[in-house]
Amino acid sequence: MTEKRWLSPDEFEEEFGMSKSTQSKYRMDKKLPYVKFGGFVKYDRKKIDELFEAHHHDVAA
Repeated sequence: MTEKRWLSPDEFEEEFGMSKSTQSKYRMDKKLPYVKFGGFVKYDRKKIDELFEAHHHDVAA
């Protein structure tokens, strides 16, 4: 099964464990990329993956 590209806030919360209130705060603070269309918020999985990769920290073994 292929991953769904566009995630709703509920799907984002389920997959990444970030509450909808935190998502909202991060959107307002311009820390979380999103699209708003017709009153619906959607997250582009590609943009979220890029964001997580940019904030990735390796740990020395």
